[in-house]
Amino acid sequence: MADPMAEGMPMTRPLLNSALAGMGTTIFAEMSALAVETGSINLGQGFPDTDGPAEIARTAAEAVLAGRGNQYPPGAGVPELRTAVAAHQKRFYGLDLDPETQVLVTAGATEGIAASMLALLEPGDEVIAFEPYYDSYAACIAMAGAVRVPVTLRPPGFRPDLDRLRAAITSRTRLILLNSPHNPTGMVATRDELTAIAGLAVDHDLLVVADEVYEHLVFDGQHIPISTLPGMRERTVTISSGGKTFSFTGWKIGWVTGTRDLVTAVRTAKQFLTYVNGGPFQYAIAAGLALPDTFYADLAARLHRKRDLLADGLRAAGFEVFVPQGTYFITTDIAPLGKTDGLAFCRELPHRCGVVAVPNVVFYDDQAAGRSHVRFAFCKRDEVLADAADRLARLGGR
Repeated sequence: MADPMAEGMPMTRPLLNSALAGMGTTIFAEMSALAVETGSINLGQGFPDTDGPAEIARTAAEAVLAGRGNQYPPGAGVPELRTAVAAHQKRFYGLDLDPETQVLVTAGATEGIAASMLALLEPGDEVIAFEPYYDSYAACIAMAGAVRVPVTLRPPGFRPDLDRLRAAITSRTRLILLNSPHNPTGMVATRDELTAIAGLAVDHDLLVVADEVYEHLVFDGQHIPISTLPGMRERTVTISSGGKTFSFTGWKIGWVTGTRDLVTAVRTAKQFLTYVNGGPFQYAIAAGLALPDTFYADLAARLHRKRDLLADGLRAAGFEVFVPQGTYFITTDIAPLGKTDGLAFCRELPHRCGVVAVPNVVFYDDQAAGRSHVRFAFCKRDEVLADAADRLARLGGR
């Protein structure tokens, strides 16, 4: 048989799985590359520009040198980290977990989400998610062969529309994918909102996958894990990570918690993804989780100040600012600047004033709802945020 490549014959079938068609390179990769190309301040991708506590980094270095975790760690994660995660959930939320059976270490929260979708969904199942949503949600749902059903959060408060949520539930609905504190809007769900969501989950026998990676980055309101509400423990998979809390996003150390049965299901899928990862870093994140309450309070206070610093600069530059209750992102509207296309605006912004942001439209199915919204990250040094605000002020003159 002739070799199609040798004959110069094109492939007749698409190479990319149709479930991922149109997703392409993530917006974060595109905008970060643009930041490098133009020498711009990168307020697009959500990573800090300083490392976390030295004692955590030192623990990782010592683990490497001592040979702890340099070979494959246990499939569920090193016992020290699983124990630390269980202690964290008890300390902050009063949840009792067996670290042997109810905690699973993952390659960041992103793998936790992927493994949960692959484990818990059948082809054709429907997944309700509040949009705008982190772009991996759409990809993970698609790879599981399921169908995403968006419920749109709308400005200025981006509160969950409980009537629309109720109307979105059908006989094919399998789970609700909940993110609070919410990326990119910064919304923090209230107890009343979570109670209503929990009630719908119980009434319709739905699972909930709760992405709580920003749990310690709350400035207004309170983070309440939905798993603590009546009837939710046995139907909730909770996901978090050390990257955002400890400013070591490159280590990709996350975890999944839940009942034995739920964690076992997720682990079944996870073992065929990365199997294990980041052995030495697991010991370091375990040490981080044991830091005193003052660390967590100081973290939130520092980011609160940074939020206000950048928000003031964005307002002065002419943006409409939707002040976040949590996370380290600010969503803005560019309409007051006479612009309506957030994607085009973000591609032009580095050339205009040397700042990179991310267009929220890529996080929506209902693209009209987020067309003019742009997200900025404020997890940067104060002097960088001040410089960015000065650069953005140039927009008023153009």
